[in-house]
Amino acid sequence: MTDLHKRAYVSGVRGVRAGLTRTGVMDRLDRWADESRTGLWVRSWFAVYDLDEMARLKVPWWTFDAADVVAAHLVGRPGARVLEWGSGSSTLWLADRAATVDSIEHDPSWAEAMRPRLPAHVTLHVVPPVPHPDPRTPSGKRGFEGLDFTNYVHCADDLPGSFDLVVVDGRAREACLTRAADRLAPDGLVVVDNVDRARYRSAIAELADRLTDRRGSRVEVTWTRGLTPSLPYPTRTALLRVRPPVVAP
Repeated sequence: MTDLHKRAYVSGVRGVRAGLTRTGVMDRLDRWADESRTGLWVRSWFAVYDLDEMARLKVPWWTFDAADVVAAHLVGRPGARVLEWGSGSSTLWLADRAATVDSIEHDPSWAEAMRPRLPAHVTLHVVPPVPHPDPRTPSGKRGFEGLDFTNYVHCADDLPGSFDLVVVDGRAREACLTRAADRLAPDGLVVVDNVDRARYRSAIAELADRLTDRRGSRVEVTWTRGLTPSLPYPTRTALLRVRPPVVAP
């Protein structure tokens, strides 16, 4: 989807939402969202790119199945540390479930809109891409040609310690995925969103091969596909665990 199409879609959704609000339908959708996941999914269509609506619903834009796995993962880690590339609705959701969240964002205007909504234990790191004719770390997303995301990806290197959860849901995801594996705590979890895209699936396969060859580690990948907040069609989110090598007795 181009930026022009995205703006048109968002504008259309907001127009429909205004009409549904006037007729009282949105109130009924709100009640349905409180009662069922399907209702929450439908209600979330009208929150796309609206920070106030996102903050109200507090659902990450991954598959619901992936969110269930992450929620269960964090329940047993009351002091969980989270690292995230790409801020948004997931940041607010994670803030309710983790002791600290470090979120790396490439868009300064989006970051400034996010800041007033973030609690004190969330740190937002704003690292815009650098224009370059031959980027060392490019983004494969249309419209980001000629931008180098090296500093954005390696911002995580300046953060101490390891993380119980790493979310890869921003730009230059293939490069972020490589850094994610190196920052993961034992039995940690990596979320990679939008793995309908072949380049992300290839990056996951390459990471699994690299870790197996270099460390003897095992990468266990769970592929989820299904309903996703804000989108009226199913998508896929991958979950990765890096297991230590099996030691022979």
